[in-house]
Amino acid sequence: MTAGVVCNRQVVFTRPDTSIVDAVGLMKAHHVGDVVVVQEPDGERVPIGILTDRDVALAVDRLLRLPRLRVADVMSVELVTSPEGDSLYDVLKKMQSHGVRRLPVINDRGGLEGILTFDDVIELLSEELTDLAKLVAKEQKREREVAR
Repeated sequence: MTAGVVCNRQVVFTRPDTSIVDAVGLMKAHHVGDVVVVQEPDGERVPIGILTDRDVALAVDRLLRLPRLRVADVMSVELVTSPEGDSLYDVLKKMQSHGVRRLPVINDRGGLEGILTFDDVIELLSEELTDLAKLVAKEQKREREVAR
């Protein structure tokens, strides 16, 4: 399974000159904990940073002093991304080694294709484990019926 298969392609994004208030409004309106910050050279949305709810929380003191603060002033710029073709295992290792819970997924031109979050992975693994448990239960039931 690859990052491109698992990622959410409904990515909430913004530009670096967006106000923090507007970016937080986007997060609230879309019920997400981040917005991917993009530039659009040649029409391709290229991620250049990410603004998370944690970035906003850590910047509260600056927000109170600087009401005109922009996304570019607060976003995480050491952006960790993953190509669509990376395996889910490799993506998880990358998330773990960089200590991030959200990872923009990019195409071969560096364009934004989706976002993969820790919560997405937990949901996927939960579904897979549930399916596996159902399979085991079905096999056990069949064995009991055959044994009669």
